[in-house]
Amino acid sequence: MTETKYAWGHAGRYNDFPSYFRRKFTERVQKISVDAGFTCPNRDGSKGVGGCTYCNNNSFNPPYCSPKKSITQQINEGIEFFKKYKTQQYLVYFQAYSNTYASLEKIKQLYQEALNHERVIGLVIGTRPDCISDAVLDYLEDLATNYYISVEYGVESANDEALRFINRGHGYKEAEQTIGNTANRGIHIGVHLVNGLPFDDKESMINNAVMLSRLPIETLKMHQLQILNNTLMAKQFEQEPELFYLFEMEEYLDFIVDIIERINPQVMLERFINQVPEGWLIAPKWGIKNYQFVNKLNNHLKARDTWQGRLFVD
Repeated sequence: MTETKYAWGHAGRYNDFPSYFRRKFTERVQKISVDAGFTCPNRDGSKGVGGCTYCNNNSFNPPYCSPKKSITQQINEGIEFFKKYKTQQYLVYFQAYSNTYASLEKIKQLYQEALNHERVIGLVIGTRPDCISDAVLDYLEDLATNYYISVEYGVESANDEALRFINRGHGYKEAEQTIGNTANRGIHIGVHLVNGLPFDDKESMINNAVMLSRLPIETLKMHQLQILNNTLMAKQFEQEPELFYLFEMEEYLDFIVDIIERINPQVMLERFINQVPEGWLIAPKWGIKNYQFVNKLNNHLKARDTWQGRLFVD
């Protein structure tokens, strides 16, 4: 099979989300992150305290994001931040913590404020599989008739032992059930995995991605485990570094190729690595940007003459 037979982007070696996104919208569309002041059930005491052991939201929140500001103010400051493109439209990304973890009335108030902005055409909502109700899904289904509505579920692993270690507060079965409940509503479904959690070996991590790719999802985001400052995991890493297996970059490239050739070719791949601002990262320090990793990944796929779904078994 040659590259010219593929319909996908990046020389057709995998089903990449950015290419789909550019095809879907006639105008340039940019995500704008907002922090609406949500929390999580493993932070507020209902399922636990402290949150996920690896989590430090300050490591990825843009500087204009703050729950002290209104949604409208954050959107306007985000537009100013991305003002290079004068005519582009925006998706508001409710990113920090679990953005469906509130009353339906509160959720409607926040989402509607975002959608009332004249340059906003939809929402991307980051949340957990155990933090969304049928009533919220019904509301999102209704919104999806007029707006682009995407829900990103933080699954992180399909291994319950790994999920317990990171103080996640839910198991994999809840993720399967919630994704099934979200399907067939006109809502775009994305999931997130972390590669390298304790109790996940390479085989189980590949299996995590394959299992999720068989579910009715559209997009998959992955990134390598990173040890961040000011987290419980940083303390665990200092005390028991042998618990953690941190990928070397070249090794991770090969590992991602192993995943790509085994997962459902219909699932779009949105991200492979994570970057954090200087000063937040303890390990691993690869010193590579997302686009540089993607270029290397394309070269690895070509060198191995493989593609997404080559070894997928439905």
